[in-house]
Amino acid sequence: MTVARAFSEPSLRARFASLSPTLRALADPASPGGTPAWLGLTPGWETLDLTRPPRLELSAPEAVVEAEDARRINALRPVSREPLARMPAFRLSGAGDDPRRALDCLTQAVYYEAAREPELGQAAVAQVVLNRLRHPGYPKSVCGVVYQGSARTTGCQFTFTCDGSLGRAPEPALWSAANAVARRALSGHVVREVGSATHYHADYVAPYWAPTLVKLAQIGAHIFYRWTGPSGEASAFSGRYAGGEALLTPAILGGVDPRTQAGLEVLAAPPPRTVTLALAGETRTYTVAETEASGGLVLPAPGQLSPVRRRPTPEEIRRINEALADLERREATPSAGTAVQP
Repeated sequence: MTVARAFSEPSLRARFASLSPTLRALADPASPGGTPAWLGLTPGWETLDLTRPPRLELSAPEAVVEAEDARRINALRPVSREPLARMPAFRLSGAGDDPRRALDCLTQAVYYEAAREPELGQAAVAQVVLNRLRHPGYPKSVCGVVYQGSARTTGCQFTFTCDGSLGRAPEPALWSAANAVARRALSGHVVREVGSATHYHADYVAPYWAPTLVKLAQIGAHIFYRWTGPSGEASAFSGRYAGGEALLTPAILGGVDPRTQAGLEVLAAPPPRTVTLALAGETRTYTVAETEASGGLVLPAPGQLSPVRRRPTPEEIRRINEALADLERREATPSAGTAVQP
């Protein structure tokens, strides 16, 4: 059979008719429903339209994914089958401002992040805050955890701290409920359903960092994750509460998540400027200093070069002029035994 006959319309129709019903459903481009749902595929992912390539767009933090696409992507990521870590209870008591400030910050997190979530979902958000407090990668106060990164234009750990939400007065009934959840969390209540979770996001977004963590559970509209490997196990949560709830230092307010943002900071930073010098057959490469001190003078560290010239002092200028004058005198005076050309 020639190639032309093999791919003729009658030949193709005959071949199509010989297929099983399942294969015909897969091969028929005119099938209105695409691949039958009983094949076990996720609804919406049964067909591939070559005129519109798949658009996941998860390679950058600023990528935008539509809500329905995000839910499909999140559904494709399986929940870990490993047993959830058993986290110890956290109890904060005592006098002074720290307990009151901690309660306020945790209530804010529960309210602005999950006020309309089920009570278990609100408690899970509080659990994430306390899990972070105990993890070596995060601040050691409740307010420090909640407000980490809030001074950055992007990168605040809890969105409400940097998107203007705090400017809106809370609804009294919802605030009271969030306060009760926060109070229980600071009195030892543990949400075992999220284990050692340190991250979460709403199911209608697909953040770039989600595939790098271990998916633990979904409660309400929030999906919870933990760090991978030993850093996500209960034994890694060895940090101790340090107090100082009012001490939100620049390091905290400008900080980043070491698990999901540290790599992006490195990628976003420009490569260091270097200069390669060759002297007497030896080649060395130096980094150009970028840190300015007072007065606009760049002070290089050991092994670095300054990108600007230092202005010489008056004493150095005097010595240089004296050396040049001495050199001119010696060149003008012929040395002994040297014949002078007529």
